[in-house]
Amino acid sequence: MASPPSLLPASEPSAGEDEESHREVYEQLRQLVSTYPTVPSGLDTPYHRHPDGWYTFLPAMVSVMVAQRHFTARDTDIIITTFPKCGTTWLKALLFATVHRDGGGVEDHAALALLRARNPHQLVPFLEIQVYVRDRAPDLSSLPAPRLLATHIPRPSLPASIAASGCKVVYMCRDPKDCLVSLWQFLDAQRPEPRGDVGEDFRLFCDGVSLVGPYWDHVLAYWRWHVERPGQVLFMTYEELSADTLGQLRRLAGFVGRPFTGEERAARVDEAIVTACSVDSLAGAEVNRSGTVELMEAPMRNPMFFRRGVVGDWQNYLSPEMATRIDEITESKFRGSGLVFPTMTI
Repeated sequence: MASPPSLLPASEPSAGEDEESHREVYEQLRQLVSTYPTVPSGLDTPYHRHPDGWYTFLPAMVSVMVAQRHFTARDTDIIITTFPKCGTTWLKALLFATVHRDGGGVEDHAALALLRARNPHQLVPFLEIQVYVRDRAPDLSSLPAPRLLATHIPRPSLPASIAASGCKVVYMCRDPKDCLVSLWQFLDAQRPEPRGDVGEDFRLFCDGVSLVGPYWDHVLAYWRWHVERPGQVLFMTYEELSADTLGQLRRLAGFVGRPFTGEERAARVDEAIVTACSVDSLAGAEVNRSGTVELMEAPMRNPMFFRRGVVGDWQNYLSPEMATRIDEITESKFRGSGLVFPTMTI
């Protein structure tokens, strides 16, 4: 197998279109999004509310809209979709190593070598915060199949070509209590004056005001898509992946058309991927201890993408009353859908 790609392609205008036209598209959309209602985000800039009912910052919302217009999915694409802070970085590493494995051991596994040298977000970029940025619509045609891409875009606003192409979509969610705590920690680290208390973020989260939230709408829309088209959409949970990483990795590999052969299992290739892509292993790599990655045109320190990565950490930050409140909302929102989190406390 050829060496896997390690970098985004150069951001060049699409065929037949020039840079000026793309700048105009971005500017028109910035003007449009600036008219949308805003709510406080807890950071320096507010969230804007998309007509589809979710929230994010203005530049990211503009990029989502550009992606809707310009991204043309291929049937060979594999798209990771997640709500923020639901194990995206870990899932990117596992998928990249699985798709681009060469069948050898960990010592000669080119994809694992790349994961030691680059952050997973550089290898599996986000459509809306890495690809469609800088006032350009990049040409992704040079990327070999299968293209691995990721997004936090809610299902109603996803580029239509993704569903139409029949490409594989891998969705992973997480207990909303752990998701909230991880998201709060991530955002708090970016505040000029960290709150140090989850109370306000908890209130906003329960009201559906969070990054690409409401959380429950995001999860349910992808769950229903999975129920309707299980051959196209794989639905995973962080809790399942944590409890049985090897089993879930094999499930993922089969879904994307790269199942582990008997010979690979005997050689423990799958086990090598699990070990190399563990949160501890990824966090310990030099690139993730001292490097940066650009998101929305700004460098972000790689250590920010790795925290404890454990199930149930919410118990260290949320009161029993807070936990019960979130579980009550979850039970109410998911009722009748067939989706249940085993970690709910009610």
